[in-house]
Amino acid sequence: MTRLERRIGIPGAIAIGLGAMIGAGLFFVWAPASVLAGPLLPAAVVLAGAIAVLNALSTAQLAMEHPVSGGAYAYGRAEVGERVGFAAGWMFLTGKSASAAAIAVIAGQHLWPERAPIVAAIAVAVLAALNMLGVRVTAWVSSGVVAIVLVVVVGALAWAAAGGPATLTSSAPGVVLAPASTPFGLQPPAGPLAVLQAAGLLFFAFAGYARMATLGEEVREPRRTLPVAIVVGLAVVLALYALVGWATSARLGDGLPRSATPLADLVGEPALHAVVLGAGALACLGSLMGILAGLSRTGLAMARNRDLPGPLSRIAARTSTPVVAELATAAVAITGALLLPAGSLVAVSSTCVLTYYAIAHVSAIRMRRTGVRRMWLPAWLPWAGLAACALVVLTLPWPGVVAAAAWLAVGLAARAALRR
Repeated sequence: MTRLERRIGIPGAIAIGLGAMIGAGLFFVWAPASVLAGPLLPAAVVLAGAIAVLNALSTAQLAMEHPVSGGAYAYGRAEVGERVGFAAGWMFLTGKSASAAAIAVIAGQHLWPERAPIVAAIAVAVLAALNMLGVRVTAWVSSGVVAIVLVVVVGALAWAAAGGPATLTSSAPGVVLAPASTPFGLQPPAGPLAVLQAAGLLFFAFAGYARMATLGEEVREPRRTLPVAIVVGLAVVLALYALVGWATSARLGDGLPRSATPLADLVGEPALHAVVLGAGALACLGSLMGILAGLSRTGLAMARNRDLPGPLSRIAARTSTPVVAELATAAVAITGALLLPAGSLVAVSSTCVLTYYAIAHVSAIRMRRTGVRRMWLPAWLPWAGLAACALVVLTLPWPGVVAAAAWLAVGLAARAALRR
């Protein structure tokens, strides 16, 4: 079997996208972002949201024209060239593997902080096995997770708005706060650079809409389903993140940078706090499931074109899933979860994924020049998105940027060797 089956409609596609975006970022990213941006955190949230909107619109336009697996890998390959497409796919695989590892570790921090990496490895293995049962299972699980998590998050926000006590505040008597930290242990910058770096980390939380595009070969009526799912899913998430950003900043104050579980720390009542912790872990697992599905589909698309080893393109006849690619991506994510802390994984992920979206914008620009009739984006939008992605990437913590650039060079060299 060489083709995937179109089994997902608009509700399922939206559920998979929401499951990917309402995950680890919502429950974790506020602390490292606030270390960087300080009182300018709201500006960083607005900037990250604006970049996400630009990226989502270009992705939706490309998905209408190229309703296949692979996302920007397929778009770059079709509109710009094979090497550019490979660069997009390679950076997506790298960035989202780092995302998967980070999300798994964050889930472990919510469930069993002392053994977070071990919990992370188990979670990746279990969710990869569920994904192998078929994309409908992925959609059903994502729908259930999103429904439960939204109820709990709205409850936590209502608690904060009503003035209920928080678990962690800088002025709470007897509370010993852990030292604040930044990715790779670097000193936080100041001024506009701090806002840009924080926006880059916050973007980690918004990037789940790519999951819908990478599943383009498995949705029904993709030219209608994908744009609707991407725009609706991102609109819901932008509103939710704005509320959570306000609540965590206002209620936790200068204790926010020291919180490992900021959203749960909005709720000071022990039993309800435990419920929010459980919802955080559940959201992380739902997001992780969607990411693993997107990774395996991109690996499948790249293997079909001989950009990755051929066995990764094998599709199980009974479940219509890329089982070998799913196993490979799970193994990479488990390795990252066992070796690196969540903050550094988030920084690497943001660098790679922003590069991936920059290539998507270039693809949208090239598509307009070829005279495609279904263009509905204004001509300036992909240019603005490209500039925003490049600016934020260049201001992210330098170890992550250097590591991503070096890894891209390794990928291009490996591709050349594989083709020879």
